[in-house]
Amino acid sequence: MDTHYIYRVVDDDLDELLPSIRAISLEGPKAVGKTLTAKRRAKTTHRLDDPAQLALLEADMERLTEGAPPILVDEYQRLNGAWDRVRRAVDDGAGPFLLTGSASSDQQRHSGAGRILILRMRPLALSERGLCTPTVFLRDLAAGGKGRLDGRCPVRLDGYVDEILRSGFPEIRRLNGRPLNLQLDGYLERIVDRDVPDEAGLKVRRPAALRAWLAAYAAATATSADYKKIAEAAAPNSGGDVLDRKTAQHYRDVLTRLWILDPLEAWVPTRNRLTRLTASSRHQLTDTALAARLLGVGAPVLLGRATQPGGMPVIARDGTLAGALFESLAVQSVRVYAQRIDGRVFHLRTRNGEREVDMIVELPDGRVIAIEVKMAQTVDGHDVRHLRWLQDRLGDRLADALVMTTGPEAYRRQDGIGVVPAALLGP
Repeated sequence: MDTHYIYRVVDDDLDELLPSIRAISLEGPKAVGKTLTAKRRAKTTHRLDDPAQLALLEADMERLTEGAPPILVDEYQRLNGAWDRVRRAVDDGAGPFLLTGSASSDQQRHSGAGRILILRMRPLALSERGLCTPTVFLRDLAAGGKGRLDGRCPVRLDGYVDEILRSGFPEIRRLNGRPLNLQLDGYLERIVDRDVPDEAGLKVRRPAALRAWLAAYAAATATSADYKKIAEAAAPNSGGDVLDRKTAQHYRDVLTRLWILDPLEAWVPTRNRLTRLTASSRHQLTDTALAARLLGVGAPVLLGRATQPGGMPVIARDGTLAGALFESLAVQSVRVYAQRIDGRVFHLRTRNGEREVDMIVELPDGRVIAIEVKMAQTVDGHDVRHLRWLQDRLGDRLADALVMTTGPEAYRRQDGIGVVPAALLGP
């Protein structure tokens, strides 16, 4: 067993669901740790990224479901028919199976409905990074009651900026300085040069244009900027041409399938007292370090000690780039925790922007937890005004409300709203 393994929240899901669920597909971007996590439970492994194993299984598909269970099919999307072969084996009572994939497919998802459970694996959440021991848990907030909040955390602003830049990919984050930057650059180059053509089958005619579009998307982190503005922001770094709508749509679809883009959908509930809500998603890359590297920014820029590099794509936003990346890191973490309690994470914004809440965690029973993110150590009445507005409109349907901060201590305000250092929140 790997003594350096970082225990993940999804480990608890896998331990709980296997072997009751006969097949689980663990999906997420490359280098997120899917294979290592799955191999800790597998007795038989088929590595489809190994050309020799892939050729053998292409010649004899029956071998895919043979061996001692649990059977791991790693990078299943590389073998046409692998998903359906596992689905049929499950129908015949075989398993359990673990599948891992770095690219999604709507057709594959549909064919496995009711047989193969899909679990998303994202880069390391803050609670998984060992910064401090969580004392506030999303499952407790979901239970309601708005109990007392306690706990202190030594992480301050510079520590959170370091986490933004360090990456949530387990092996990459072990590096520092130039090796870290080169590894991130290599990851981005692989997306453009290999993953998009190989995994998604889309020929990249102008790699520089795709890279420029990705950088512009990174500049739009935590905004709902329309895609025309993103394409226009990318133009100066892609040869001066604005990508046509069809090409930009292809990029967007493919990068989402590869789990590189991880947009946060808008909350548009069907039964509530809220009206005139926007349906636009907020933009987000799967990992904040990739966004920062695409934009060429480091700690001095994010901490306000240096100016942003020239030529960086410009997208209009409220607040700072550092604040947007901190929000993205918080959203990534809460999504990991919400999956553990079968919750879904959205954002809320009225059409004219008068009211907005960074995260709405919708629970299975229809209640919600509302979360704001502030890259600040203290919280005042102005910071919670949208949470109080939502509280007035949802009443008992609001299980809890809190602000995630860079401050030192967790507590509950007199108005009932919680204040929690981001690294103190756990699943």
